[in-house]
Amino acid sequence: MLGLLTNDVTRLVAAGEGPAGPPRALYAHALNVQGRCLYDLIVYRLHESQEEEPHILLECDSSVLDAIQKHLKLYKIRRKVSISPCLDLSLWAVVPGEQAGDISRYADRALVLTPDPRAEVMGWRLIIKAGANLPEIIPGSRIENVQDYHRHRYKQGIPEGVKDLPPGVALPLESNLAYMNGVSFTKGCYIGQELTARTHHMGVIRKRLVPVQFSVPLPQESIPEGAEILTESGKAAGKFRAGGDELGIALLRLANVNEPLCLNVAGDKVKLTASIPEWWPKTASK
Repeated sequence: MLGLLTNDVTRLVAAGEGPAGPPRALYAHALNVQGRCLYDLIVYRLHESQEEEPHILLECDSSVLDAIQKHLKLYKIRRKVSISPCLDLSLWAVVPGEQAGDISRYADRALVLTPDPRAEVMGWRLIIKAGANLPEIIPGSRIENVQDYHRHRYKQGIPEGVKDLPPGVALPLESNLAYMNGVSFTKGCYIGQELTARTHHMGVIRKRLVPVQFSVPLPQESIPEGAEILTESGKAAGKFRAGGDELGIALLRLANVNEPLCLNVAGDKVKLTASIPEWWPKTASK
């Protein structure tokens, strides 16, 4: 797996990662040979025992589960590795609320309970056995609709899955992979590394995924994939990726982020505004 992902997964089992030990989760992309994203993944370490072989769990877009298994098995090549779906597990996002606090004290009640490795604003990731009672694991928690989770993501400009990161299209650094702690520039070779490393060392990224808000809720069925976003003067500013209701995420030229923008929807122009997320590094928009 080391040569397949943008991040250094050996950190999950490395000693000396600080007072808390190695991280329980890392974010990463699997790239194609052209350096474009195939899959975005969160990689978890499951077992603490020193006597056991490390068990790694991959979180992925469920629509590409079979494709990712085939991708991993293609590079297995005589290694003593077993790859299988974990259909008996349930994944939850614990999104920060008004009374959010440190929930790490409940970690022993779950298979995995760890801060979301992408950004602090995304809260925690929780993995439990399917059918387990969530409020018993995290007292005071409230189960919301999955759409509420996606609204939170889009407000923060956090991409996830193949709609936000079209396979073979999305570039990792334009998708804010470095901002989300998802790439190691010191780990050595991996598939697609050359373009990613060159772009990073050149230091010039003119387009990035940013959150957008529309003036009216959008009927998703009428928005073609990669619909063009325009400035008031009709100049191309970027492309819409995905969203719901009045929120979404788009790949925009940073030079146009603060301008009035619009999207053509079924022949009508719908106004939208873009913003730079507060969790980005302070020098990010330069």
